[in-house]
Order: sequence, then C-alpha cells, then structure tokens
Amino acid sequence: MTKEMRRFLLIALFMLILISALILLLVPKLDAFLSRSRGDGPRIGLGDDMYKAEVFETLEEGTVALGGRTQSYQVLRVEVLEGPHKGLITEIDYGKRQIRPEGLTLEAGDQLLVNITQVPDGSVNAYFIDFVRTKPLLWLLLAFALFSILVGGRQGARGLLGLFLSLVVILVYIIPGILDGKDPTVVTLIGGFLLLGITLYLIYGWVLKTHAAVLALLFTLVFTGLMINFFVDLTHLTGFGDEDILFVIQQVDISINLRGLVLAGMLIGAMGALDDLVITQVSVVFELHAADPGLGLRSLYQRAMIVGQDHVSAMINTLFMAYAGAALPTLLLFSLSGQAFVELINLEFVAEEVVRIMAGSLGLIAAAPISTGIASLLVLYRGRILGLGQYLQRYREDEQLGDLDAK
Repeated sequence: MTKEMRRFLLIALFMLILISALILLLVPKLDAFLSRSRGDGPRIGLGDDMYKAEVFETLEEGTVALGGRTQSYQVLRVEVLEGPHKGLITEIDYGKRQIRPEGLTLEAGDQLLVNITQVPDGSVNAYFIDFVRTKPLLWLLLAFALFSILVGGRQGARGLLGLFLSLVVILVYIIPGILDGKDPTVVTLIGGFLLLGITLYLIYGWVLKTHAAVLALLFTLVFTGLMINFFVDLTHLTGFGDEDILFVIQQVDISINLRGLVLAGMLIGAMGALDDLVITQVSVVFELHAADPGLGLRSLYQRAMIVGQDHVSAMINTLFMAYAGAALPTLLLFSLSGQAFVELINLEFVAEEVVRIMAGSLGLIAAAPISTGIASLLVLYRGRILGLGQYLQRYREDEQLGDLDAK
C-alpha cells in the first residue's frame, strides 16, 4: 500500500468519525428541537381559529370602493381542509374588507388560510387571512437544489450539505444556547466557527487550502466580533431597537443579554460574506503560486491583494444594497417624514443598521489581508510551518526515483 493510499484512508477514517459524531450529537437534538412543544405562547402570525382551506369555485367578481380607492373583489366557495371544521364548505370574500394587492386573483384549487368563528346561533363565518405558500416554497427549494447540483456538480452537492449542517448548528446550538441564558456573543462565535469550518472541510476537503481558509476565518471572526462589540458599546445600543425583541422578552422566563443578542445577529449577518471573501482570497493565493512557484512572499501577497481589493469594494457595496433593499419601505417612510438626516440616524433601529453595515464591513476589509497573508505563508513555508519538510523531500525523491525507473 502506497503512502498516498494510507494517507487517504486515514483522512477518510477521520472524516467518517467526525461525521458520525456530528450525527450522533446533533440529529437527536434537532429532532427534539423540531418536535418539542412550544408551550402556551401565542402562535406567531397565526390565530387559534386559523385553518387551511381550498378554493372550490368563484361565485362573484366585481369592484368595490375601499380606503379611497377602487379595487376588484371576489366571492368564493371554499372547503376547509383541517381542524374541527374539516370538510365544511362555506363562502368567503376576498377584497371587500381588506386592501387587495394588484394582480393576485384566487382561482379554483388555490389554498389559503381562513379564520373561522362560530356565532351564538350556531352558524359559522369564515374570513380570508392569507395565502398558503408551503408548496411554492418547496418548489423553490427543489429548483435551488437542482441548479446547485447541475451547475456546481459534486461541489454544489457538498455545498447543499454544508448549508444543511449550518442550519443544524444554528438550530441545535446557537439558538438553544442563547435561550439557556448563555452569552450570545460567545455562543455565536463558537457556533459560527464550527459551522463555517465544517462547511469548508466538507466542500473543499482536508487539504492545505482549507486549513488556510479555516485559520483565516478564525482570526477574521474574532476581529469582526471585537469591532462590532466596540461600536455597539460606543453607540450605546440597548437592543430595544427591534420590536421583535419585546416579543422575545415576553416569551422567555430567563434574562437574555439584549446587547449581546444584537452583536450576535450582526456577526451572523457578516459570516456569509466573510466566508466568501476568505475562501476566494485563499484560492487566489494558491492558484497564483501554482501558476508561478517562483513568486516570493511579497510578490505573491501583493498580486493576491489586487484581487482582494476589488473583491472587498464589491462585497461592501453588495452588503449595503442588500440592507437597503430590505429597508426600502422604511427609507420611503423617512423620505415622507421630512425629518433631518441627523435626527433619523440617531433613532436606535436606524443606528443599529448603520453599525451592522459599517462594523461588518470593517471585518470584510480586514478579511482580505488576513486571509491573503495566512495563505501566502502556508503555501510558501508549509514545510517549516507544518513540520512536513522531511516528508515532502522524501516524497519528491521517491517521485524522481520512480521517473528514473520508468525511463
């Protein structure tokens, strides 16, 4: 058995043990997390009398004046699909009592959510609440997975598995850890490093390039966390800028570090961009070295940083556009308010987003030189750093002897 085969078997055995340990540790927790009772708290976005129904037929269509505008409406016959009223056929109206978005018309076979109430005389009334989006979302998920595999091949399939593992780490480690009263910052840093490290090894394998990326991610995550923590303290963010925090406080009996929760949310938001930038920079360094092994440390670093500078500028703009797109209704409201910019930016929920963008971007900016420097050192001095010099020398000699024997 050759040395390469023995090394491959050792790595395969290590990965098998690691994956088995993850399955044994995380899958039972995930099953418990998904199946556990949510207690007596209110259902988020759902009422106790809300059930799925299916449109049976359209009985009437027309227009109605509502809210200072004229809009179309429908009267529909629906069949209730679940709950104590399963099988009930009743009528609802869509567009008579609420503002109806343009272009959304219900047809036979469409599924929706209805609120069912029973009046004192025993009759039942049903009202349209929302659309059922489960099936379209599943189709979108299948399309995403299909395109990932078709375009990315084996790497795309590994990326999907990495995405699943990231979701598992968030659901079974980060969220339960925060709900147990642990420091959200520490939990997120540990969980973030675990999920990114596992994902990188899963996608790119147990190779030197992945080692460099994981090491760079560790330093970058710590630096980003310190920057976010510093500016959260400097701007005196309290954690009450998001109204969802109020609902969280009402639902738990433990004390949650709200400022730490803000920091953790910012850190998770920056992780995806950090992962992208770090692995790109490491790949650039390794490809440059493969193309020209004679490049020294300084030349290799400078050439890789040319790509890194372009990547950083594009990534910062990408982050800003993503946040601006999500906050577009709020920006419209600010534009209509006529308030001064200084007053608006001082509002906590606005200042929180500014810190999220700026502090996260500081982490991105630092990720380029950190990852480029670590990758350059590892690719040029791997024999000294990893203690593999003698092994690599013997490997080269064996190759040379093999070539001579072949000749």
